[in-house]
Amino acid sequence: MSALLEVDGLTVGYGAAPVLHDVSLTVQEGQIVAVLGANGAGKTTLLRALSGLLPPSTGRVVFDGADLRGVKVERLVRHGIAHVPEGRGVVTELTVDENLRLGGLWRKPQPPLAPIYELFPRLAERRSHLGHQLSGGERQMLAIGRALAAQPRLLLLDEPSLGLAPRVTGQIMALLRDLRDRTGLAVLLVEQNVRSALSIADQGVVLSLGRIAARDDAAALADDADLRHAYLGF
Repeated sequence: MSALLEVDGLTVGYGAAPVLHDVSLTVQEGQIVAVLGANGAGKTTLLRALSGLLPPSTGRVVFDGADLRGVKVERLVRHGIAHVPEGRGVVTELTVDENLRLGGLWRKPQPPLAPIYELFPRLAERRSHLGHQLSGGERQMLAIGRALAAQPRLLLLDEPSLGLAPRVTGQIMALLRDLRDRTGLAVLLVEQNVRSALSIADQGVVLSLGRIAARDDAAALADDADLRHAYLGF
C-alpha cells in the first residue's frame, strides 16, 4: 500500500542557509508519526515546508499520489492537509465559533461545526468567548478544532503540549490517539515532550542538525537507551 504522505530527499532552509538536509519519510493513513529532536533540529521547518510555507530547494513531497511542488497553501488545505503551528495561531479578537469557521473557509460548502463541538465540549460551552479569554489548554483545543474543521486527512501538529499542564497534555494526546483510531486521521506530530509523543505514536523520526538520525517503531525508540540519551534527553 502506498503512503498517504511521501517526503523524498527534502532540503529546505531560509535564504541560502539550509536547515533540513535530504530528509525522507512516509506517513500512512491512520498513522501517527512523531518527529523528535532538540531545539534547532529542523522540526518546525519540516512542517512549514510540508504546509507550503517554505519552498524546498531540492526533493519532493507527494500526498495521496499528487506531487505538491508549487501548490499554494489553500490548495493544500483542499487536498486534505491542515497545519496547527507552534503557538497555535488563535485569533484572539474573534470568538471560538468564528475561529472554528476560519478552518472551513476553503471548503465549499462550509462543513458544520457540530462534530467539532462534540469532540471538544469545553469549546461548545465557550463558543461565544473571545480567543484571549481562553486558557492555554482551551486555545490548543481551539487550534486543533479549527484545523479539523477543514476535514483533513493529514494533520501537521507543532508542539501541542507547549506551555500546558501535564494533565491537559495527556488529554490532548488521548484525543489525537482517539481521532486516529476512530477516523483514520494521519498525524505528523512535532513534540518536545518525547514520552507523551512516543506513547501515542506508531512511528518515530529523530532529527539532529537537520538530518534524520534515527527512525523506528515508537516503542523501539522508547526502549533504546543509547538513542534516548544521545538525542532525546531522557
